[in-house]
Amino acid sequence: MMLDRIHVDPRVCGGKATIRGLRITVDFVLKLLGDGYTAADIVREYPELQVEDVYQAAKYGAWLASERISAAS
Repeated sequence: MMLDRIHVDPRVCGGKATIRGLRITVDFVLKLLGDGYTAADIVREYPELQVEDVYQAAKYGAWLASERISAAS
């Protein structure tokens, strides 16, 4: 899966995943989606973002949620 718009830099936003290195975090975008905002709504409110940024944030969140955690032996 290509997530070329998602950046993690320990010097930006405390190392949280951001959109294209902007100071807009993936978790913030996901919270907006969870609150019922559409991709179009988010882009309208944050014009530095693009619709594909929102979709990649959702893909990244889904990827993280699908990871399995194994119990320690």
